[in-house]
Amino acid sequence: MNIISIGYIGFETSKIEQWRSYGPEVMGFQIAPSPSQDPDSLYFKMDDRRNRITLHPGKIDRLTYIGWEVRNRMDFIAAIEKFKQHNVDITIGDQELCERRGVKELIRFKDPVGYQHELFYAQKWTPRSFVPGRAHGGFICDERGAGHVVLMIPQESPELTDFLRNVMEFEWYGWGAGKGKTGFWRSKLNDKTSHDIAYGVAPGRMGVQHMGIFVEEVRDVGETYDLVRKKDLPLMMTLGQHTQDPHMSFYHFNPSGFAFETITELEPWHGDPFELNPEIMSVWGHEIVGPIIGPSVGAPEEVYPEQFGQ
Repeated sequence: MNIISIGYIGFETSKIEQWRSYGPEVMGFQIAPSPSQDPDSLYFKMDDRRNRITLHPGKIDRLTYIGWEVRNRMDFIAAIEKFKQHNVDITIGDQELCERRGVKELIRFKDPVGYQHELFYAQKWTPRSFVPGRAHGGFICDERGAGHVVLMIPQESPELTDFLRNVMEFEWYGWGAGKGKTGFWRSKLNDKTSHDIAYGVAPGRMGVQHMGIFVEEVRDVGETYDLVRKKDLPLMMTLGQHTQDPHMSFYHFNPSGFAFETITELEPWHGDPFELNPEIMSVWGHEIVGPIIGPSVGAPEEVYPEQFGQ
């Protein structure tokens, strides 16, 4: 499957008014016009695409969908055939949904643990249309898309591994260096970083743990860090550099209770000719000063009651 990256991502939130100020003032996102079919949701731009992150009003703070981008219509058709060959239930997005997402066509499907995914091609864009919500050097999207996401699952799932490898055709990168068990995967066409998506085991719980976002300059990381501290927003980890990649980042919690990792590259990605097994998570910094798993992760029946509730 010729998947490029996460093209867009959607969340439900009970705190949409907090996001309306937090998104541009802290993260530097641009508030985009909401489509007429979805006027109550909050759409954020990170580049010249119509939107990258969407917040939908609701009662539960949770991930609602991940939108994976393929290169073109031919790859989209081939992906549909792949899903059918593996007996994966898919739903074809109607015209209204495609317009809300700003894409030519899309399909919807769930992974074996229950997270909602979408696959699309040709998202709307307007050259030189991105204007950051505050002074900001810009986000790295393009082939990277919106960034990476780390999800928690209640228990290990061989079915999930098979799905990611043999249906989605993701590349296995390796395990994270933390104390938990988190597997890193990246899309077939992404050779710029270690992972697009990761699944970590949190016994009896599920939900989004963090989302990683790449910025252009070290200054963008530092200024975001200063704003987070000035506004007394809760930190997960201080500034630091992971052992597995040449990235500097820090983690803080957003209004929905999951973390944003704000990342910049200190040097170009080094590739990965073999699987690494680092003994420490970071070569400097990244002091853990808050919970690793925030309130966005809970019992499946609490986070997704319509799916797992009695």
